[in-house]
Amino acid sequence: MSTQPHPDAVTEQPAPATLRALVVYESMFGSTQDVAAAVADGLRAEGVVTELVDVRHAPPAKDATFDLLVVGAPTHAFSLSRPSTRQDAVRQGARPELASTGIREWIGAMGPRDEARGRAAAAFDTRVTKVRSLPKAASTRACHLLARRGYHLVSRPTPFLVHDVKGPLVAGELDHAVTWAREVAQAARRWRTGDADVAAS
Repeated sequence: MSTQPHPDAVTEQPAPATLRALVVYESMFGSTQDVAAAVADGLRAEGVVTELVDVRHAPPAKDATFDLLVVGAPTHAFSLSRPSTRQDAVRQGARPELASTGIREWIGAMGPRDEARGRAAAAFDTRVTKVRSLPKAASTRACHLLARRGYHLVSRPTPFLVHDVKGPLVAGELDHAVTWAREVAQAARRWRTGDADVAAS
């Protein structure tokens, strides 16, 4: 008896691996929050189960269930914010409660590298148009910190532009965020399933 499939038979393809993502953002004037929401939309469009959370309310990474971590933060003093730079933002009109913590502190509280085993990550930042090129911008620093803690980076650090410190976002950046997030989801899925060795440089 032949075991060859009929030439007209349709081979069932396995369903894409289900991914769970955690998007953690820090936002002082709302622009980074808007980008984070667009990123969450892009991930969900790729079938990723996604939780979006302000860093002030984010659980410790070791207590959260996710395969993909995306962090987003505004660029302060050419890097991730610090308590002093967040207080500067408050003096410029940001709500005081938003200055309580940031992405730098949240990543800094992560445990040993083995907690990140099998987890992918990506990072974005917001920055003003007049300083588009920043070698140590918030997303670059976040990626460095995440890689040191064992996360596998599936995207280069990615900026989104605002016209001024208080915004607004440059036209088209929310669409850019959705597109970028979909690419991140695809890269994370390829890495998780072993189809490609995806890494940021």
